[in-house]
This record gives sequence, C-alpha cells and structure tokens, in this order.
Amino acid sequence: MTKPRTFPPLSRFRGGRPRGETAIVGALKTNAVLAILGLVLIIVFVMKEALPILLDPETQREASLGRFLQAPAWQPVSDHPRYGLLPLIVGTLKVTLVAMAFAMPIGVLAAVFTSEFAPRRLREAIKPVVELLAGIPSVVLGFFALVVMASWLNSTLHLGTRLNALNAGIALSLAVIPTIFTVSEDALRAVPKSFREAALALGASRWQTAWFVTLPAAAAGVSAACLLGLARAVGETMIVLMASGNAAILSGSVFDSARTLSATIAAEMAEVVFGSPHYATLFFLGGLLFVTTFLVNMAAGVLVDRLRRRLGGS
Repeated sequence: MTKPRTFPPLSRFRGGRPRGETAIVGALKTNAVLAILGLVLIIVFVMKEALPILLDPETQREASLGRFLQAPAWQPVSDHPRYGLLPLIVGTLKVTLVAMAFAMPIGVLAAVFTSEFAPRRLREAIKPVVELLAGIPSVVLGFFALVVMASWLNSTLHLGTRLNALNAGIALSLAVIPTIFTVSEDALRAVPKSFREAALALGASRWQTAWFVTLPAAAAGVSAACLLGLARAVGETMIVLMASGNAAILSGSVFDSARTLSATIAAEMAEVVFGSPHYATLFFLGGLLFVTTFLVNMAAGVLVDRLRRRLGGS
C-alpha cells in the first residue's frame, strides 16, 4: 500500500503563495529597484558634471557645442586648448564600422548554421564555445591585438602603422560576435517548426528554407542582435585604447590610427583638472555615449518585441 501524499500546512502560505517564494519575489523586486535607482543616479551625476558646457559662460569660452564642431583637432592640454570632437567621432565610426563588417556576417551565418544545419552534438559544442568568447576580458583581446594581430596585419598588408582602426576593428569584432551569435541563434530557434516543415513539403531545400523562410521570419530578432552588437562596439574601451594607436587624427582611412570617444575618456579622466572645461567636456562625451547606446538598445528592444508578437500571433 502506497503512502498517501501529504501537503504543507496552510500556515506556510500567505495570500496563496509559499513564504519562501514571497521572499524570493521580494528580493528580486528589491534588486530591480536598486538597479534602476543606481542607473538613474549615474545618469544624473554624468549630466550634472556636463551641464557647464551648456550653462556656464566661463566654461563656454573654451568648450561649447559650437567649438566642438568648429575646432579641427582634439588638443585639450595645449596652450590654446581645442576640443574638436570631429576626429573622435570619425575614429569611433571607423572602428565600429570595421568591427560590424566582420562581426555581423560571421555571427549571423554561424547562428544560421548552428540552428539549421549543425548536428545536435556539434550544436551543443559550438554554442558554449562561442559564448565562452564573451567571457574573455577586453584587456586580453586588446593585448592580443597589440602584440599578435597588429604585427601580422602590418607584415601582410604592409601598412604604415601597426596600430590603426583596422586592427582595432577586427579585435573589437571578436568581442561583438558572441552577442550577435547568441541573440540571433535564439531568434532562429524561436521560429515555429511548422515554418520549416511547410517549406520542405513544398520542395524547398534545407538551405532555401533557412535563407528564404527561417531567416526572414527571425529578421526582427537578428536585427536586434546586430543592434546590441553595435551598442557593445560603440561603448568598448580597452580594446580600442590598446589596439587603435589612440591618435586623434581626422582621416577616413581605416589604415590610419584612430581615437574613439570611450578611449578618450579612459585615457584622460585620471589626469584632468577637476571642474575645468576639459573635465566637463569628458563628461559631455560620456553623456553622448550613454544617449547613443540607450537609443540603440531601445531600438533592439522594439525589434525583439515585434518578433515575439509576430511569432506569437502565428
């Protein structure tokens, strides 16, 4: 005779929920509130330190929105300081575009192969290995680009400088690929199996099914993955600081040295004079980076929600 099943006493429940579950939910809510509060405080602090650029007449004599665009160079510690943001913006765009040019096709195609063609055992091996790449510290990737990749590119392409935007962009793509791969693979796996079965039943090959059916159905999620990778590339610091040459040169060539907005903040914040126009300008750069990454992440979130509604409605 089997022993009858027993249930916990009603005293262990509060409002229809176990006490342990109530504590866990409360802890999660508390952590969420603290995280949001911390983020808000960081934003307020950054914006407060950057306000002299917009409100303080003394600061505006050296650094203002108009001077940022008119000055041809970034020379904040010279006898006549110039805070030209154009070389930094161009450098950021060059490194980011190179990184995305390598990371997007590799990440998306790897996700298509893993979700559509790879055998189960191979899939279970590929995904952890690629995601493990995301755990490599940025300083390690920067050191690899500085010592190994820069020498190899210079000897292969006979470049004028070892450290340039191309070297930094390729190294940066190694940090972006895991993000694009993981989110894209999840989006492709979320496509209903009936889509694939219907295409195969109509005579399409597996490659045609993946390219013309599965990938378009997951287009919103794949686009969100690329946007998240873009946000990571724009905000990355150590890799570009070590591998780009860190020279604020206004040049459109990826073979020249470059300097990004994030690398400028990391290189100069430790030695800047507190309260100076240079200090306020660096915080203005931080606010500019925050707004950029925030808008990119918002766009990615919108695309993910659109994918969920599209697949959920099907």
